[in-house]
Amino acid sequence: MLTRRNLSIAGLATLAGCSRLDLLNGANALVPGDAAVKRVVSGAAFGSEARQRLDVHAPADARGAPVLVFFYGGSWASGRRQDYGFAARALAARGFVVVVPDYRIVPQARWPAFIEDGAAAIAWTRANIAASGGDPARIGVIGHSAGAHIAMMLALDRRWGAADAIRAGVGLAGPYDFLPFAPGSAAETALGNASDRGETQPIRFARADAPPLLLLTGDDDETVRPGNSDRLAAALTAAGAAATVRHYPRQGHIGILLALSKPFRGKAPVLADAVGFLRQQLA
Repeated sequence: MLTRRNLSIAGLATLAGCSRLDLLNGANALVPGDAAVKRVVSGAAFGSEARQRLDVHAPADARGAPVLVFFYGGSWASGRRQDYGFAARALAARGFVVVVPDYRIVPQARWPAFIEDGAAAIAWTRANIAASGGDPARIGVIGHSAGAHIAMMLALDRRWGAADAIRAGVGLAGPYDFLPFAPGSAAETALGNASDRGETQPIRFARADAPPLLLLTGDDDETVRPGNSDRLAAALTAAGAAATVRHYPRQGHIGILLALSKPFRGKAPVLADAVGFLRQQLA
């Protein structure tokens, strides 16, 4: 167990293992369906560090389209933007301009580097996304696992300067309320240097004027327990904000992400639920 409460990331086989994701992206490309999309920006810099780079995927002839910034997971310690083309293309095929940033990771960086990089990627998006057919006034965030943690921190905690740009957010299997950290866990390694560990928790920043949030979780997730989503939604609702939780039976931590890809889309309506919510909120 990563924590003594509701998170267990220790021993996570992150989906950023390139061979597995290469296979998934290849299979995704072979399965028919989805409208034509293209990667219109590749490796744009939003900072001076090697991992401060992003890609942009867009529908054909996008003009004034809503924008999503997608943050991948990997225990704050792994992942590459190139490996999540299947997720970006799924969202872009449904009318969004999709930004996929890398961010600094453990062991080269610790808290709050990855949050700062997420904020910088959103600042880049506001300044530059119109050139790719996106509307900088209609930005949403979506993330999986550690990426959902980053997305919710940016949406809720005003200190990072991104909250006012975010109109809506979707979290997939995210850790939002997971203190205390277990010694030696991924969370301890990535976040344990914070002077106030409570400030690493999205739930601390629940507020009445938060953007609308949809929290998706699998009932069989033993890596990030569904209670994280339930407790954050309850805190937001109690504060007066709009937050919804959706549970998927028989879905685990990785399955909820795989459901964005064409080969696994029939396992759970993750893509349809996320897209329906984001279309409504970014209309």
